[in-house]
Order: sequence, then structure tokens, then C-alpha cells
Amino acid sequence: MRTSSNDRPVAIFGGRSNPALAQKIAESYGTTLGDLTIRDFADGEIYVHYEESIRGADLFIIQSTHPTADNWMELLLLIDAAKRASAARVTAVIPYFGYARQERKDQPRVSIAAKLMANMLTSAGIDRILTMELHASQIQGFFDVPVDHLYGSTVLIDHVRQFDLEDFVVLAPDVGGLGMARSYAKRLDVDLALIDKRRPSQNEARVMNVIGDVEDKNVIIIDDIVDTAGTLTRAAQALKDYGALRIMAACTHGLLSGPAYDRIEASPIERLIVTDTIPLKRPSDCIEVVSVSDLFAKAIRHIYTDQSVSTLFTD
Repeated sequence: MRTSSNDRPVAIFGGRSNPALAQKIAESYGTTLGDLTIRDFADGEIYVHYEESIRGADLFIIQSTHPTADNWMELLLLIDAAKRASAARVTAVIPYFGYARQERKDQPRVSIAAKLMANMLTSAGIDRILTMELHASQIQGFFDVPVDHLYGSTVLIDHVRQFDLEDFVVLAPDVGGLGMARSYAKRLDVDLALIDKRRPSQNEARVMNVIGDVEDKNVIIIDDIVDTAGTLTRAAQALKDYGALRIMAACTHGLLSGPAYDRIEASPIERLIVTDTIPLKRPSDCIEVVSVSDLFAKAIRHIYTDQSVSTLFTD
């Protein structure tokens, strides 16, 4: 725990979902993680206990909420315990916000899960949310507390700039990702292309057409999430069929579920760049990880000192 000149203490704690990132964020901030006990009872029930006083603290809890759902439950318990221990303000630092892909009622009799998650965080007593690359930015409107929304492009673009961008094209793998891809293309000063695809069911995509000139070009595919990698690898194969040369991809959140690793390693994708918002299940020669720890540490400092967070990024 550190104290500022106004004698208001700041404390950073990390849940179990991504301990490596939590540690890096604390180190980048210039402090150590607070002492915290989290354990499971025999029946799977989760127990949390802050091992030091947090009374009056400006508290930041770092917890990504990728599967399993236990990560969500653990975060809610950490918030509840912090409020009951008289923390002055509790900010949930959620590098990956799970259930963000269920943000609307697009067919009858389905849950708007992202809204439910927002309701549960609010009921637990959260004062503020700090997250990165929500699948749908309108999820911020589900909250009645401040939400600071960071962008993976802040770190990924700097990394992509290290490559030779001659004859490069940025590609959106679907219409939904066009805005993000356009932002990358503008900031990298390269051309833009788009995949027109149809999705017959969840986690299944069928490439229909490539819109834009990719023949004899080097292409980087941009997306916010790579889950089973079906969309990504089908897009890469379509690009090869249309005459693209080198193919890379950059995605903020590497869920990499099910057959994702095998698909990527068997695909024309030369390199997939992801951030460490979600820990990799296993290493791969095709996958490169860029850390967002410095960006989150800066955002935490700006929140703590009541500075603008938007100065840290360009959307």
C-alpha cells in the first residue's frame, strides 16, 4: 500500500484469474500486490480474505473474467469483502470483461448477459470499472458508475509498427470489426480491406468474399477477440486464395478455446499477436504476447490522482 501527498492510501490486489498480469501492473505502478487469501472449499465454494487493513483505501481489484464463471464469482466476493472492510472507493480492474458478446437481445428468449454482469457488479457495491476493449462499447451504458474503457490498439499499434509496412493492408474479419480496423489503418497509414462473411451458428463462420485489394499484399487481420479461431483462420485462408503474401493477425483478447491453437498453427497465419489480458493456455511459436501492464498501471494512477484517463489512448 502506498500513500500520496494527500495521505489517501492506494491499494492494489489481484484475484486468481491472471496473477502474472496483476503482478506486472503492481510492479509498473511501483508497488506490490496487497496480501490476500483466496481458497476453495471442498464443495467448490470460494473464500476471500484481505490480510491487511484497507479501511479508507482507494482499492483496485485486478481480475479478468474469462471462463470459468468462478472468476466472476471471485471478483464479486472481493468487491463485497472490500466494501464491508470500509474501503473508501473500490475499482474493478477487468482487463477482459466476460459475457460482453451477449450484449443485446438478437433473438427471442435469450439473456442479455452483459447487462446481468453489470447489475451484479453494481449490487456488489462497485464504485468504478476499468476495462479494456469491450466487445461492444455500448456496454458502458449498462452501468450507473463511471467506466474507463482502454483500447488494445494503444499497445498493439506500437508493436505492429516494428514490422515493415510496405505493401501492407489492414483487414477487418467482419463488418462488426470495421470501425476498429479503420482506426488501425488510419493510424498506420495503410489501406483497408474487409471480409464479407456469414455465420450460420455461434462459433462458426463461413467466408463469402474479400472486399478490397489484397493481391500481392501483406495483410494484418485486426479483431478484439480470438476465441475458437474459426473466423480468423477462414479469413486467412480466403486471403491466401485472393493472392495475399504474408498474413499476420492482432487481437486484444486471446481466449483461444477448443481447437484454436491447432487451427492457428495449421493456418497461413505467420504470427498472431495478442495481449496478456488473458493468460495463454500454452505457448506457441505462432503466438506473440504484448503486455498491457504499463497501460493499466498508468490508468490506475490517473484514476487515483483524478486525472483524465482518455489522455492515455486514441480510439
